[in-house]
Amino acid sequence: MKRPILIGITGGSGSGKSTVANEIYNALDEKDIVMIEQDSYYKDQSHLTFEERINTNYDHPLAFDNELLIKQLKKLIKGKSIEKPIYDFERHTRRSETIKVDSRDIIILEGILILDDERIRDLLDIKIFVDTDSDVRVVRRIVRDIRDRGRTLESVIDQYLTTVRPAHMQFIEPSKRYADIIIPEGGYNKVAIDLMVTKMNSIISRELED
Repeated sequence: MKRPILIGITGGSGSGKSTVANEIYNALDEKDIVMIEQDSYYKDQSHLTFEERINTNYDHPLAFDNELLIKQLKKLIKGKSIEKPIYDFERHTRRSETIKVDSRDIIILEGILILDDERIRDLLDIKIFVDTDSDVRVVRRIVRDIRDRGRTLESVIDQYLTTVRPAHMQFIEPSKRYADIIIPEGGYNKVAIDLMVTKMNSIISRELED
């Protein structure tokens, strides 16, 4: 097996980066592509009380177990399988179970802070930043956190103002300068997504020819 192509897709919370990643993933054959979410690599917090877990800044680089993420990315690049962690967003800690993930020709890494860490940047072959206006991002985050993560409107707004926005300005927005490609408006940018899918199919075709 040749070295897989590792694609990083990032952007602020609610930017549409997950939509972009999923659109690319779903457009290709699952035997050729695999997706790794940085959110799966939040640090285990089972040793903390629930109140302490709630107060964790989940938009700060220190919230992530990048050591494990980098270790597992390197294994996938070598063609080996990994046991990807599962994070429980209602309990704010890692589950005891894992998911076995096999390496594929194309690996998508999606997450808000993947370009902040130089070690992760150095592993990426293509770096994509999804750039969406802040007002759109905050509305999307409110809807998602209430619907999917069991949070109240008040808690989502408080978290956005106290941790999400400051972290975005300090860590995420500056990381845009490392991107090879900037996609405006996330999942609504069908042209950019189609171009990326075409690029991925071209990579897969070359692999088959070789």
